Amino acid sequence: MAEVTQQESSAADEAVSILRSGMNIFVHGAAATPTPLLDAMCRRPDLTNIRLYHLHTEGPAAFLEDNCRKRFTSVSFFTGQPARQAVQAGFADFVPVFLSDIPSLFRDGNIRLDAALLQLSPPDKHGFCSLGTSVDAARAAADHVPLVIAEINSQMPRTLGATTVPLKSLAASIRTNRPLYEHEVAAETSTEAAIGEQIAALIQDGSTLQTGIGAIPSAVLSRLGNKVDLGIHTEMFSDAVVDLVESGVITNRRKEIYPGQLVTSFVSGSRRLFDFVDDNPQVTFLPCDITNNTNLLRKIDRLVAVNSALQIDLTGQVCADSLGHRIYSGIGGQMDFIRGAAISRGGLPIIALPSTAAGGQYSRIVAELVPGAGVVTTRGHVHWVVTEYGAVNLHGLSLRQRGEQLIAIAHPDFRVELRKQLSAIRHYSIGSGAM
Repeated sequence: MAEVTQQESSAADEAVSILRSGMNIFVHGAAATPTPLLDAMCRRPDLTNIRLYHLHTEGPAAFLEDNCRKRFTSVSFFTGQPARQAVQAGFADFVPVFLSDIPSLFRDGNIRLDAALLQLSPPDKHGFCSLGTSVDAARAAADHVPLVIAEINSQMPRTLGATTVPLKSLAASIRTNRPLYEHEVAAETSTEAAIGEQIAALIQDGSTLQTGIGAIPSAVLSRLGNKVDLGIHTEMFSDAVVDLVESGVITNRRKEIYPGQLVTSFVSGSRRLFDFVDDNPQVTFLPCDITNNTNLLRKIDRLVAVNSALQIDLTGQVCADSLGHRIYSGIGGQMDFIRGAAISRGGLPIIALPSTAAGGQYSRIVAELVPGAGVVTTRGHVHWVVTEYGAVNLHGLSLRQRGEQLIAIAHPDFRVELRKQLSAIRHYSIGSGAM
């Protein structure tokens, strides 16, 4: 990130001077994290008992450092890398909640917000800024707080949809000119490539996709070049979607809901992605309670939802937010889209994961989840599960059948032990054929 100038730093100090101790403050997240305002807030030694509500943030997080922990409490709805250690150590909190439910927490007053720290695009000729790369829960926060303090960054793209924030509504603001936080996807491994192949083979022409960021979503998208008229309706997308738009694979022509539009709640990726969404009439940014609304998703035919997991047990219970008791991420939109795809006509709800963890030391398919693991997606909601060893559909299968199907796509090194464990749990003899 470009260094904040002394003038910008002084302006930030003045902007946050209206904050008071005891406030509940929303913090814009992902690429839109307003770091200069957060840093200025942390420079105020008089501020105490502040609760900061946010999804995952990017960049430095001064409010989580030792000298701030007694004055600021981070409360994350989705725990990103900066907050994981603080949550584990008890200095920060985590709220397990569907992404689609977060805006109503602010609207209905379940969480009373006193202020919001946002990063916005510069105003247009009509005096309206935009929420830029992240609308998600920021829309509800901006609409239901008494004080909005904004970093207006000349490098923040102007995005279209439910994104506008009137310049005159801001209680205070600063002007900056700094690059947004970018997110690079690591090089694809053979495991991710195999998973991408498995999923791409399931996707039909005319499907509408929901994928996240990371190696597996990128592996899937990079293998869809032979498809026709794909669409996007997702909570977020990254650079790999741009490739398919530019190649003519993603057209959004067959979508029943928002035809012709890539629909998203936020984006995360490179400068190329930010330039793509800038003032782009093909891209509609909506709050996450709309993008993730299952009543809307069910109306989208052939909705394909690809979501990840940390661990899955032999009954199909999916842990995606924690490593035992250790919070790793959050519920996010997984359940919203897994259910939405399940009730979409021709939809495909997919959980994708490598078969092992820690360089092959541990199987991610297990007889039982690690104690403390959170069940993000229940076994009743799970349909397709994909590893590098295959794709299976658990929908309608018995517990024994599910176990056998999951063992078939587990890493070969763990299949014998998993089969013994399944036999002991379900009380049948291996090889008996009892199902």
